[in-house]
Amino acid sequence: MGLLDDILGRRTQEEEMKRSGRLPPGQSLTTKFPVLTYGPVPKFDPATWDLRFFGEIENEQRFTWDEFQKLPTVTVTCDIHCVTRWSKFDTTWEGVPFRHIAELVGVKDSVQHVIAHCDYGYTTNVPLEDMMRDNVLLAYKYAGDMLEPDHGAPVRTLVPHLYFWKSAKFLRALEFSSVDKPGFWEKAGYHNYGDPFREERHNPLRGYF
Repeated sequence: MGLLDDILGRRTQEEEMKRSGRLPPGQSLTTKFPVLTYGPVPKFDPATWDLRFFGEIENEQRFTWDEFQKLPTVTVTCDIHCVTRWSKFDTTWEGVPFRHIAELVGVKDSVQHVIAHCDYGYTTNVPLEDMMRDNVLLAYKYAGDMLEPDHGAPVRTLVPHLYFWKSAKFLRALEFSSVDKPGFWEKAGYHNYGDPFREERHNPLRGYF
């Protein structure tokens, strides 16, 4: 009976999210937090980890783990949507606002794109305009606790209005670029932008992934 109640409760929540316009087409509500990672989870050593900001900026920066945690943070509550068709609602994250990083490094007028560089060479691309939204973070806490390794610890980007592969796990650098540089999944056939409400799952020029 408990399992049935859970299923019925989830369906009721899902219908509420549909009616309110919060559930994108083709998505299903989950109360869990599925783990989807391509490749191994990197080991985190706070003594050697750093985070770099480079490219077309006035002041290239590199932060140690201790230095990064001293930057100002905000808490954001948002919905997240995975291209594998699950959506999770009212998730809570804490981290450094991307806007603060942009102010620190001095973004040049030529910049149009931000490229996330992660452990093991993974990259993904997001337009600068999207990164400048108020709820875009370099997040290191989820639901009040430090981010777990499976979910991208120690730091991941949080870009909640795009499919969740754009919220890059295991972040090690942000590159500020005047040209677009499609990343791992974009080159594999995923959409270059990834709006969940437009179902931008795949690149129409390359077929379905």
